[in-house]
Amino acid sequence: MSNLKLTILGNGSAVPTSFSNPSSQLLNYKGKQFMIDCGEGTQMQMIKFKIKHRNLNYIFISHLHGDHFYGLIGLLSTFHLYGREKPLIIFAPEGLGNVIKTQLEVSKTVLKYDLQIKVLGNVNNELLLDDEDFQIHAFELKHSVPSWGFVFREKLKQRKIKKEFIVDKELNVEQIISIKKGNDFIDNTGKIHSNSLITNPPPESLSYAYCSDTAYYENILEYIEGVTYLYHEATFDKTMEKVAIERKHSTAEHAAMIAKKANVKKLLLGHFSARFSNPGVLLEEAKEIFPNTILSREGQTYFIRET
Repeated sequence: MSNLKLTILGNGSAVPTSFSNPSSQLLNYKGKQFMIDCGEGTQMQMIKFKIKHRNLNYIFISHLHGDHFYGLIGLLSTFHLYGREKPLIIFAPEGLGNVIKTQLEVSKTVLKYDLQIKVLGNVNNELLLDDEDFQIHAFELKHSVPSWGFVFREKLKQRKIKKEFIVDKELNVEQIISIKKGNDFIDNTGKIHSNSLITNPPPESLSYAYCSDTAYYENILEYIEGVTYLYHEATFDKTMEKVAIERKHSTAEHAAMIAKKANVKKLLLGHFSARFSNPGVLLEEAKEIFPNTILSREGQTYFIRET
């Protein structure tokens, strides 16, 4: 099992349909929850898929098109009615704070918890969260309104000391900590034991990037380089490339090109146009360029791991 998992709550674009909800997903790392976008019906999807939200303290809104945030006020209201007391932090483009404030005022709602809305700046690779185990950054996408992508990266883990070396040298806690930090070990005879020979490499650090909504945009490559999973919008197929360019969206082919150039491990397609009740054609199109591609499916949880 992986410490990092992703649940898709909605992967449709623009309007809800009988087979898809607007954008929303939940990233879970060691029990900590992070919501990315909150389209209409998000909390109903959480109920449908039996997802609890007691550890949801951060929400990231990529841009202010309705299919990415119209579900937010309902979710905030539900938290209030459930008696939430923990603070909730929302990262979003400028303007969302005024929208939420107006909605709360006209409904005469005074939240029982502290709601903090932090405005995303026009700074690429902006550090949003810096935890002991991970970091989350934001970067600009290319869309018809200001839009941001997000990347979660697990921090590099310490190397693991070989058990037989610990026993043979009867290492104390201080020595173990020193070796884990990458230092060599000098034994009682003065012999130097190279760190690379007495330790095993740590597991690969996991990472996840979210890119929706955006046109084909190579400027993002440096921010998503080598991620374990990349979620990239695939609103259209290549027969509609002209429309995609005009509307500043991507085709499945565009998403695959980005995945290939960024050397990601796996590509997860989403944000499908309502015209694709079966997005299989998008998968086929992407796999011609980037074979390790899969379709996102609502209600499915993906365990993000090296493959």
